Amino acid sequence: MAYTIKLVEYYYTIVKDQPGEAYKALSLLAEEGVNQLAFTAIPYGQGSTQLAIFPDDPGKLAHEAKFSGLSLEGPQHAFLIHGDDEIGALAEVHHKLFEADINIYTSSGITDGKGGYSSLIYVKEEDCKRARKTLGV
Repeated sequence: MAYTIKLVEYYYTIVKDQPGEAYKALSLLAEEGVNQLAFTAIPYGQGSTQLAIFPDDPGKLAHEAKFSGLSLEGPQHAFLIHGDDEIGALAEVHHKLFEADINIYTSSGITDGKGGYSSLIYVKEEDCKRARKTLGV
């Protein structure tokens, strides 16, 4: 199975869980020319949502956020995987981390409908260095 793995930085912000909050952040970043590798929005407690922004250029994101008033926490790290969409495509990566006794605390993936897939794998920051070595990143 062919795939590539890249260690990426992400930043997050907590917003109210109401319509338009993700749109506001995404449109602000687009206006400022911040290209994103990935984006997630997940529930965070009662009435809040965590937006995770994976910038192509973390320095540009930090600069633009500072001047736009967007409050961000980070950087944190995750692994961005792109590969050929085959049965069991992610199992190999998960198995490597399992064998190294590294816990994956969040993971998501999606196919592109054209024979490929992308996935984000999050490990705890204290496990990041070992995970990089385990995955050959």
